[in-house]
Amino acid sequence: MNSLNFFPSVSWIIIIGLMSAGIAILAIDGINKSTVVLGPMLIAGAITTFLRQQYQLPLSIQWPVLLMLCGVLMLLARSRWIAVAPPKPWEKQSLPPRQPE
Repeated sequence: MNSLNFFPSVSWIIIIGLMSAGIAILAIDGINKSTVVLGPMLIAGAITTFLRQQYQLPLSIQWPVLLMLCGVLMLLARSRWIAVAPPKPWEKQSLPPRQPE
């Protein structure tokens, strides 16, 4: 089936899934120390996967590019200009101690 070009040469389900997940993370949670790494990494994964499938980008290029981008984004997440991620619902909020009356 593949040799008859019945299937497309690019797996669009994976690419669109990664891209939409990255955009959704940034849109829903906003830009904070958590999403500034995860969202762009998913988008970059979609782009490099497309380039790999369509233009035969070798893994020896794809992985180093993704790892360098991850490092740059983690450094960016440590900057003071990026907001702190809000606490998750499952994380316990510590209540201030009660004052004796």
